[in-house]
Amino acid sequence: MQTIYVLTTGGTIEKMYSEQAGTVVNDASKIGQYLDMLRLPDTDVQVVPVMNKDSLEMTAEDRAVLVARMSTLLPSKCPIVITHGTDTMAETGIYIQRAFPGLSVLVILTGAMRPLGFEHSDGLQNLTESLLAARLLAPGVYIVIHGQVFPADRAVKDRDLGTFVAKE
Repeated sequence: MQTIYVLTTGGTIEKMYSEQAGTVVNDASKIGQYLDMLRLPDTDVQVVPVMNKDSLEMTAEDRAVLVARMSTLLPSKCPIVITHGTDTMAETGIYIQRAFPGLSVLVILTGAMRPLGFEHSDGLQNLTESLLAARLLAPGVYIVIHGQVFPADRAVKDRDLGTFVAKE
């Protein structure tokens, strides 16, 4: 049985429509209900809520909280998947790389351009691909999204294409 930790930080992948606000908001984690849809017979996925924020609102203090939570999990040597907003995902990936030089555990950041549960959401695809990549990639920090894998420091969000591309 392979254990994979899924740390949730919010972002579009976790947003839901709020009738009161008339907009999409980060209110509560919903990753667990989507993981329950997947067949993962030999995988123990442990969801670890860290925060629930839009990535544009993430601060250095928030990233420090994420890194502190990760440091408690690293001794297990189990892969870590982090759900994160796409706007500052690469920035957080670089922050993690700097916090853990010589990292011997695999860390994957993933997210969505459209929230889970919304029509044409890419969230479940990205989450599923990240869980597979967590079993295949070498240790390091990566962004896994839309069928692609990037080292975190080599990825940039291309708003026009609606995905990530390799940084030149």
